[in-house]
Amino acid sequence: MNEALVFARSLLFAVIQAALTIVFGVLSLGTVVLPPFGRYRFIALWSRIVLWFAHHLCGVRYRVTGTEHLPTEPCIVLCKHQSAWETLSLQLILPPQVWVLKRELLRVPFFGWGLAMLSPIAIDRSAGRQALKQMVTQGRQRLGMGFWIVMYPEGTRVPPGQRGQYHIGGAWLATQTGAKVVPIAHNAGTVWPRNAFLKHPGTITVTIGRPIDPTGMKPEALRLQVEEWIETEVARLGSARA
Repeated sequence: MNEALVFARSLLFAVIQAALTIVFGVLSLGTVVLPPFGRYRFIALWSRIVLWFAHHLCGVRYRVTGTEHLPTEPCIVLCKHQSAWETLSLQLILPPQVWVLKRELLRVPFFGWGLAMLSPIAIDRSAGRQALKQMVTQGRQRLGMGFWIVMYPEGTRVPPGQRGQYHIGGAWLATQTGAKVVPIAHNAGTVWPRNAFLKHPGTITVTIGRPIDPTGMKPEALRLQVEEWIETEVARLGSARA
């Protein structure tokens, strides 16, 4: 697809996404009367609609392998972070979930309003060990409610071909709660780059790894195992561009 057409479709997509964000941001405030799973199902429609336009307007498709590895009980998902795409798509691929995120995101107009209705684990990253304790307390509660917990151990989106620093928070949470860890790799950043306006056509591959039982493991050993699996798989996947 030539660059002029990619630009035009990306521009239209951006306008539609912004409009949907405003609409759902306002409507999400009314979901406060619903139970947590009811709020999740309604607000997750935003991601579903945005991805529909990404597919049919920008040509961003995806396929998933390894769904047979998904456990039946709530788990902690540690996922590669290359793009905004995976933050949307995991809502379609996985059971109802919450995210560990920096609490400043809840202050973003419209987007943050909807996010606040989804029972996130919002932490102050500057709080150090206190943030870890808060994450464990709220993590146990969310798992007990039946939610999965999704985390991006690199903490920020990393361009394809690069490896960010994998933080220990997700591994720490798993060893403290006993919840299994499901690693996920993908190559979304090659068609939907971080902070990029242009969305290129292609087929993203999402690979779900075998769950890891953290029983008896040290957080650092678990972190290293997850990092090695994700980075090896991402390198194998290569580019998603058509």
